[in-house]
Amino acid sequence: MKLGIIGLPQSGRSTIFAALSGARGEASKKDQRVSTIKVMDERIDFLSRMYKPKKTSYAQVEYLLPSESMGGGSENAIWNQVRICDALIHVVRNFPDAMGTAPGSRADLHRLDEEMILNDLVVVDKRIERIELDLKRGKISDENEYPLLKSCKELLENGKPLRVSPDLAASPLLRGFTLLSAKPQLVIVNNDDDNESLPEWETSQENIELCMVRGRLEMEIASMTAEEAKEFLVEYRIEKSVLDRIIINSYKILNLISFFTVGDDEVKAWTIVRSTPALEAAGEIHTDMQKGFIRAEVLSFDDLKEYGSFRDAKGAGRVRLEGKEYIVQDGDIINFRFNV
Repeated sequence: MKLGIIGLPQSGRSTIFAALSGARGEASKKDQRVSTIKVMDERIDFLSRMYKPKKTSYAQVEYLLPSESMGGGSENAIWNQVRICDALIHVVRNFPDAMGTAPGSRADLHRLDEEMILNDLVVVDKRIERIELDLKRGKISDENEYPLLKSCKELLENGKPLRVSPDLAASPLLRGFTLLSAKPQLVIVNNDDDNESLPEWETSQENIELCMVRGRLEMEIASMTAEEAKEFLVEYRIEKSVLDRIIINSYKILNLISFFTVGDDEVKAWTIVRSTPALEAAGEIHTDMQKGFIRAEVLSFDDLKEYGSFRDAKGAGRVRLEGKEYIVQDGDIINFRFNV
């Protein structure tokens, strides 16, 4: 899972990236613009204490800060870098700039949205033209692609991002186009140190999630030790770190959940899209599990915690054998039975 951090100049996107990286991020050795973050989960901690495995593996999420220096100076350089991302984090300035100019966060949000819409319209128009040319030559393409692209074009020409139509944005036929406005978007409202409020926007029709951050303050807190940070978190009434809030919202906009595998060798968290069937979840671990799937032995984390051990939970009838079509739930502990 990779999310790209975008924003206008002076929005504080570099500050947000530093706050994320400073907490518990690890910069990529190949690319300093990418920070890999460990997703801390109390359930994994509990399972690790219970099973005492040789290895404990948390889920991970990557955050990409695109570089303006890449792309040979092209105005599309940043967009080209974030096309590979699963979702976008859009940082908007909600504090006076160095000249004392009041923020125009709502207008800033729309400005980048308009750029994404125009970029997508170019991509969609080119593909439509190609399909129409192929039809004249007697070459038949996927019969569903053309009407899908026409629907995209209609939305984009009306100035609407594709994410306002979730079914359209999520269509597998559009995946290869890496359309920017189709990506789920988390908007970080970057406030100054003393402002704890979100602006009063109506966002339900734009299909975005809002999160308030005091970027400069929280970047400084992220660089402190846990003991040092504790006092500041209390003083500024910050219940969760900026990192944890952004991770929670990242999972939310991507509709993700976690299931767990446990054993003496390893306790591990696996990230999947909500409503994933057991057969596909098995494939996340290994293709052999998916090919030779027999049954999934399932116990919810809450039941394990309540009964105190796998044996007691099984004795109480809480361990279930599920088939290929079982929809994996957040917190499921699964042992896949398979044969290849």
